[in-house]
Amino acid sequence: MPDSEFLPGLNRPVEADVPQEAKNPAGRTCFELHLGDCVKGMRSLPDESIDLVVTSPPYNLGIAYQSYQDKLSTKDYLDWSLEWTGEVKRVLKKDGSFFINVGAAPANPWLPHELALTLRDHFFLQNTIHWIKSITVEPREGDPVSVGHFKPINSKRFINDCHEYVFHFTKTGEVPVDRIAVGVPYADKSNITRWGHTGGRDKRCRGNNWFIPYETIMSRSKDRPHPATFPVELARKCIALHGEDPATLTMLDPFLGIGHAAVAAGDAGVSRFIGFEIDEVYYKEALLRAGKANR
Repeated sequence: MPDSEFLPGLNRPVEADVPQEAKNPAGRTCFELHLGDCVKGMRSLPDESIDLVVTSPPYNLGIAYQSYQDKLSTKDYLDWSLEWTGEVKRVLKKDGSFFINVGAAPANPWLPHELALTLRDHFFLQNTIHWIKSITVEPREGDPVSVGHFKPINSKRFINDCHEYVFHFTKTGEVPVDRIAVGVPYADKSNITRWGHTGGRDKRCRGNNWFIPYETIMSRSKDRPHPATFPVELARKCIALHGEDPATLTMLDPFLGIGHAAVAAGDAGVSRFIGFEIDEVYYKEALLRAGKANR
């Protein structure tokens, strides 16, 4: 498909390309959503113009996307990753945060680590977060408690895969974050007064294990028409952890999908959200979801 059809109007102010239904009804977030290749799209953005990037690229695990073949050679995949993250590095501000969600498959467990190592010379890996989809807790008393959802694996070699990675990259490795914004209450309330750093607040750092289950759905084609998307809550936590006033932020998702990062941006009151999506079906769904943000 010609670029002129794939990337409508990127030589004009990007706001001109936003359908009316993509506007947050609360009027807080300006959504600039584009149909087209993210590398070409990001080239239209000025240097150091983005505060926050939250995204999840294809995992190269053979996932059945509609408009993308998710099965490159490892070398081609990593070369392509350097290409699109190179644009992210260019547009990211010095004190910006780049959160990238990537999963693995039991037969290909190296992929997230290979991707992180590929970016080692270009970013600092400031935090590694484990997105826990399902977990069983065995309390000291009582029966084990299982919560969350996972896709069972029928195998004599592998155990069920119940987590993915979220790598937090920055340009300097010294970007402050708001640990308490994604914090949790103390289990032992005596810690509130015992430790001076609490400031009297019943909240502590959550750590790098984030339990965020998928929402239960009735129909994949209607409720989550995308084969690999992260929950809105995951993006919300990334926004909160970044720590700056959302009303001052410009946020980017190069792989928009059906718009979960856009919904999180609208709910948080992010000032400006930019997204690119190569598939028209997913793009149209993202427009609808962004238009419903904060209702």
